[in-house]
Amino acid sequence: MSDKCTHRRTRKRRQSAGPDLNQLSEDELLDTRMCDLGLHINGTWLEQRIHKLYTEMEMRGIKFRPHFWLSDEWFTPDGVVGTAIPFYLAHPRLMKLEGKQMLEVEGGTHDWCMRILRHEAGHTVDNAYRLRRRQRWRNLFGKASQPYPEFYKPKPYSKRYVLHLDMWYAQSHPVEDFAETFAVWLKSRSGWRTRYRGWPALKKLEYVDELIREVRDQKPRVTSRERVSTLRTLRETLREYYNRKRAHYGLDHPFFYDRDLQRLFSGRPDCTDLPTAASVLRRLRRDLRRIVSQWTGEYQYTIDQVLIEMIDRCSELGLRCDRSEAELKWDVLAMLTVQTMNYLHGGHHRVAL
Repeated sequence: MSDKCTHRRTRKRRQSAGPDLNQLSEDELLDTRMCDLGLHINGTWLEQRIHKLYTEMEMRGIKFRPHFWLSDEWFTPDGVVGTAIPFYLAHPRLMKLEGKQMLEVEGGTHDWCMRILRHEAGHTVDNAYRLRRRQRWRNLFGKASQPYPEFYKPKPYSKRYVLHLDMWYAQSHPVEDFAETFAVWLKSRSGWRTRYRGWPALKKLEYVDELIREVRDQKPRVTSRERVSTLRTLRETLREYYNRKRAHYGLDHPFFYDRDLQRLFSGRPDCTDLPTAASVLRRLRRDLRRIVSQWTGEYQYTIDQVLIEMIDRCSELGLRCDRSEAELKWDVLAMLTVQTMNYLHGGHHRVAL
């Protein structure tokens, strides 16, 4: 091989590797196209998580293995036996940027990542063996052909569904119900028979157990290794991506809090020497959105939009804080949780991107 040819191949490899993301400023990073990031799953912590998933499937006797690729979000396309993983999980700098832009990193911890991987594995097994075509599958989970909602109205206390991902995700659609049930079944030492004893959801878990025992040694009916919306095909810059994502998870209708805010804070003229309500909420903002997100399962970004509106309205009303922050915090948490639950129960719970 000539030196010129060797140099050309080396230069091509360097170009495909992408820029050194740690050396870019935040603006430079945001202006980088997704296809130019040069990211791969191999060699990252994601590769270890995927191998753990394969081990769990092997322990259940499942010979089928889904494939994975990087894209802009988590998803498993219909008819494909593989799953897309959001690109930001493939690099620490991008995980940090995701956290700054969206206030959380979906799948950013080992436990969270495994929960999502088990869920997506359920979709791939469903696709591989065309399980949704079975009559009993439809009887237990519903028709997979029913329209996929933009919003869903969860019933937090329902025992007809397993609890796995946040936001009572099993309730959003029959295929999500199956994937969530599969994920609970797949996890080793999950104790699902004990945990769900007496729940109608137990019938679904027992069916999954029976179904997988039937098909696990069979050759998959679908073997497509197709990859949809791979990272190298996405021309959007990170700035454009986050503008779109924040718009998706923002509020789509106004909130009005005047009565509750005036109950929590003081608007008396003789309280002007007290801290402003807006400044106190700003100090508590991070803890408030985190706790309410844990309680309700709603995205921190959506809750943060509520807090921003509350802070702005406190400033407009000239409200002051006339009690301790520790006492106030619990009242604000209660108010914010109620507002969030009203948002969810009003049928405005978004299905994830």
